[in-house]
Amino acid sequence: MLSLFRKSLNTGIVTTTYPDEPDIPREGYRGLPEREADKCTLCGRCSDVCQTDAITITINVETGTAWSLDPKRCLFCGYCVEACPEGALKMSLTYELAERATATQTAESSVEAASAVKRLLGRSINIRHLDSGSCNACEWEMTTLTGPVYDIQRLGFDFVASPRHADLLMVTGPVTRNLEIAVKKTYSATPAPKIIVAVGTCACSGGICGQSYASAGGVNQILPVDIYIPGCPPRPQALIHGLLQAMEKDR
Repeated sequence: MLSLFRKSLNTGIVTTTYPDEPDIPREGYRGLPEREADKCTLCGRCSDVCQTDAITITINVETGTAWSLDPKRCLFCGYCVEACPEGALKMSLTYELAERATATQTAESSVEAASAVKRLLGRSINIRHLDSGSCNACEWEMTTLTGPVYDIQRLGFDFVASPRHADLLMVTGPVTRNLEIAVKKTYSATPAPKIIVAVGTCACSGGICGQSYASAGGVNQILPVDIYIPGCPPRPQALIHGLLQAMEKDR
């Protein structure tokens, strides 16, 4: 027992200061691609190589040509950066990409749901992870959340084994046809009010799997998603940022 105390004292505090202080990823981290408009010639090479149609170039007679990037579809693969002949694209360090669903994207107001959960449960939020057909990359990031480094229990979050005990569902992967019924049953078993969080590009938009005979696509095709956390996979800090967004908590 004394040796354990001695080890703890020698190790010191390893828990991250995020979200109280910003966390800057190390160089080499691939965040959301950024474009330098002055260099971009709108040649369309980046759009051509994008595997998920995250990059679109639209031509409007009145407003002119416009370049756009959908974070919920982006894989952070970097192919667009490699394909750009002008060097107008670069991989940024941006990872705080969580966004709330709009009123047209969800049948239930996410703002009202979050407020209800916050009012009824205060600072104690139980999370149930729901794998709807992921590759398990997002799960690897999620497993770190309850460890000593990220320790989301300090923020009032914890994982539970049953949806009947959950306030929030974190869904990973595109919804496969074989798991569609299970996803709906899990949602029904979760007591109201409840928050649905789509974790990772596949859950946000269908990702590289898309919509097919084997996949329904993004989680919003089956459930009323409240919060989207893009990334392939999203880093632990991005997950924390999304959870705080879901509960309307400040950094």
